[in-house]
Amino acid sequence: MLTIGTLAKKTGTKVQTIRYYEQIGLMPEPGRTEGGQRRYGDAELDRLSFVRHARQLGFSLDAIRELLDLSDHPGKSCAEADAIARRQLKQVEQRLARLEALRTELKRMMHECSGGQTSDCRVLEVLRDHSECLTDHEEIGA
Repeated sequence: MLTIGTLAKKTGTKVQTIRYYEQIGLMPEPGRTEGGQRRYGDAELDRLSFVRHARQLGFSLDAIRELLDLSDHPGKSCAEADAIARRQLKQVEQRLARLEALRTELKRMMHECSGGQTSDCRVLEVLRDHSECLTDHEEIGA
């Protein structure tokens, strides 16, 4: 049996995050010692590793909840998990497109800047007037 600190170290998850996952139901309430200390077994270690990896891949907590439910019912069709993964991939591709637009705009601003005085700085001009931008990147950083 593992303490919460050991579980945290083995999974690279902060203790506070583990407690939060317990509060919102992603992790089950752990068993406790007579002294009230949390104790975790292999099943909890596997589950937390699953959650952590899913978070690293950018899945939302709601999506992880759905994936855990599917994982807890091995007889269900994999189609639902595939649909969740496709939805995540679409979101990642949309973010990449927005980031590429941002990259293009920043490169253009820097390229057009003459390096003179700030009164003539192209970077500052573009930042003052969004209509000077060539790409649509309003959602980035909002």
